[in-house]
Amino acid sequence: MYKYRLYPSKKQLELLFESFNICKTIYNELLKLSIDEYKITGRTLRCYNYNKYLTGKHKELHSQVKQNVSDRVHKSFQNFFRRAKDPICKKKGFPRFKSSIHSITYPQSGFKFVSERRLYVSKIGNIPIVLHRIPKGKIKTMTIKRNKAGQWFVIFASEINIKPIKHKSKEQVGIDVGLERFATISNGITIDNPRHIKKAEERLKRLQRNVGRKIKESKNMQKAIHILAIQHLKVANQRKDFLHKTSRMLINNYSFISIENLSINGMVQNRHLAKHINDASWGDFIRMLEYKAVTSGSRLVKVDPRNTSKICSKCGAIADMPLNQRQFNCPACGFVCHRDLNASINILKVGRDSPEPNARGHGVRPSHLKAVVDETGTTQGNI
Repeated sequence: MYKYRLYPSKKQLELLFESFNICKTIYNELLKLSIDEYKITGRTLRCYNYNKYLTGKHKELHSQVKQNVSDRVHKSFQNFFRRAKDPICKKKGFPRFKSSIHSITYPQSGFKFVSERRLYVSKIGNIPIVLHRIPKGKIKTMTIKRNKAGQWFVIFASEINIKPIKHKSKEQVGIDVGLERFATISNGITIDNPRHIKKAEERLKRLQRNVGRKIKESKNMQKAIHILAIQHLKVANQRKDFLHKTSRMLINNYSFISIENLSINGMVQNRHLAKHINDASWGDFIRMLEYKAVTSGSRLVKVDPRNTSKICSKCGAIADMPLNQRQFNCPACGFVCHRDLNASINILKVGRDSPEPNARGHGVRPSHLKAVVDETGTTQGNI
């Protein structure tokens, strides 16, 4: 994926906003059409039916963009029926009518580079672009989107051939993510939790109160909302920068990384910890490790998190570990260390024992934990 800033003119902004509104209208039309069809026949419509319905309509929009909207509606129903059949999934999420759309996608054509500073978009024109790097591979799709701070971006999805790479390091580690520390590595190194939202919380509260004091739908309220959105964007960028740098450091230094396959959606149901879990962004962190491991010759294994904190990494005995107890004390062998370090060592051992590239479903059992912890495994460091 390649992401670049766009700086459309006033006329181009009007055309882009008009395209967004048309896409919203098309989405709602197709959704209503599919709901009515299901009530009559008991079946939903396909992309072919959607595209046939759109033939000759909304000619001010590129045909590829209209087909992408129909594909979104079709996938929303597919996802709904998939969730409906899943007994574990509690929120089925029936497709909703859109009040606004903030992106349009050109799946195959309708765009090209006019120069290093201009991007031609069908029905819009030549939009100024900051091409800070040349996209590699074959460009498959192009998406134009606007964030809440009013910034415009273009995102290209490119297909490239990745050659096998041999990692320069042979070191293997397990990683336990948390809130007290962002990550604890099995070799004793710890990574502090930056807590971006907590640092910016007072300013965000003040800006939010400032929005609440304005007259609804006034220009002053729009300005206050814009300032608040910029502050939220700053926090998001700080978080993303930290995650990118941390994941890159780990991938460059270790050829094998074992990490927990966390159910984050279930964890955020705890209202006392939800804000801090979302701020830590473990899901984004793991996804970054996944795709960076592919291009760096490293291997990432995700293991079942059950019992990683309760089993002694030295002898395999099970100890009761409430969440407020931060130190692990083995009742059998007397082994003592921080609970996160003990968990990271267990995670590494389960990842090593897994024959599959992805160790989902493999729980921590005493039989997996026969190796003796090296003395250096209990040392503490900081990054």
